[in-house]
Amino acid sequence: MVLIDRVYQKVLALANKEQRGYITPQDFNLFASQAQLEIFEQYFYDLNQARKSQGNDTVVADIDDIIEDKISRLVREFDPTQTAALAGSGGGKDLGTLTIHRLLRTTLLNTSTGLEVECELLSTKDFENYKASPLTKPSPSRPIVKMQNKVITCNDGGANKPPYAFTYIRTPHKPNWTYTVINKKAMYNPNASTNNFQLHESEEIQLVNKILRLAGLATQQVDVMRSGGAMESMIKQQKNI
Repeated sequence: MVLIDRVYQKVLALANKEQRGYITPQDFNLFASQAQLEIFEQYFYDLNQARKSQGNDTVVADIDDIIEDKISRLVREFDPTQTAALAGSGGGKDLGTLTIHRLLRTTLLNTSTGLEVECELLSTKDFENYKASPLTKPSPSRPIVKMQNKVITCNDGGANKPPYAFTYIRTPHKPNWTYTVINKKAMYNPNASTNNFQLHESEEIQLVNKILRLAGLATQQVDVMRSGGAMESMIKQQKNI
C-alpha cells in the first residue's frame, strides 16, 4: 500500500517549485486514479514479456516473481459460503459490486467424487460452442466456465450451474485524498472515505511521476509534464535493463 497523502505532498512540492502551479485535491484524485490504473494494467503486459524471457533462480531479482508478488496483493478468494451468498442469474452467480479484473480459477463440485474440479475458462461464444459439440462437451471431470456482464456461469454437461468457489484479481479501488478546508486551505483529513493507493510500496515513485505528467498536461505546464515524463522514462529503462 502507498499512502495517498505522502504522494500528494511530494507532487505538490515538485509542482509548486518555482511557482509552477497548484494541483487541487479534486484534480489530484482524478490524476491519481488514472496513474494507478496505468501501473496496474502494465503489470499484465510486463508479466507476459517476462515469461517470454529466461528468468533466474534468485527470487529477489526475478522479474516474473516481482510482478506476480505485486499482483498477488489484489488476489481474492471466494469460498463456497461466500459464493452461495451472491445473487443468482440464469444458472450463474451475479458478482454484484465486486470489481473483478480477471478470473484466475473457478471450480465446481463433482458430486460423484466429492472433489473440487477446476473449470476451463472460455469466452461466451466458445462456452456455447463447447456445450453444443459432442467432441468438446463438458463433463463433471472437465467442466467449463464463462464470465459475462459480471455473471459467472459454469457447466459440467447438464444445465448451467453457479461456481462452487473462485479466485480473482480485483481492480484496485479509486484512490481518494480526503480533506477539510481551514483558512481557505485544503488540509488532509483521513476518514472512512480515504483510499490509499492499493499498489506495492515500490510504486510510489512511479505514481508521483505519472501524476506530475498528467498535471503538467492538464495545466499546460510543459516543464512539469516533461519532468514527470523524463523520470518515468528513466524508471522504464532501468526495468528493461
